[in-house]
Amino acid sequence: MTFLIFLLACAAAASTGILFKPGQWYESLVKPGFTPPNWVFPAAWSTIYLLLAWAGYRLTLIPGSQTALALWAAQIALNTLWTPVFFGAHRVFAALVILTLLWLVVVAMMLVALQVDVITGLIIFPYVAWLCVAAALNFSIWRNNR
Repeated sequence: MTFLIFLLACAAAASTGILFKPGQWYESLVKPGFTPPNWVFPAAWSTIYLLLAWAGYRLTLIPGSQTALALWAAQIALNTLWTPVFFGAHRVFAALVILTLLWLVVVAMMLVALQVDVITGLIIFPYVAWLCVAAALNFSIWRNNR
């Protein structure tokens, strides 16, 4: 049951992608050469959300993981906020600020999780890696489309 709660939180974050689709605006932006093909985004995010739900669930089973769980809650809120700001409001710089905060929170969550449970910390690592790609992409779009 606890896993389902985390999965529902991830699904709520993911649902912003249904409400705020990339569309023509995104297609018209100048993007860097390292931009992944469009099909990569839902595949990557689906995997990350499953891993996040698993990590959150594992953290609930580990005594002393309150800080990591608080960071989990903070990251899912920031994660949920990015899509409407970027794709909905077309505020590329504001989205970059949110993404920077998200990256910092997720790195902190991973480091704290590694201290209480190495496996959970490692489960979070692909998220950090993907956020690095997302941040580079967001930065490049901001720089190239002022």
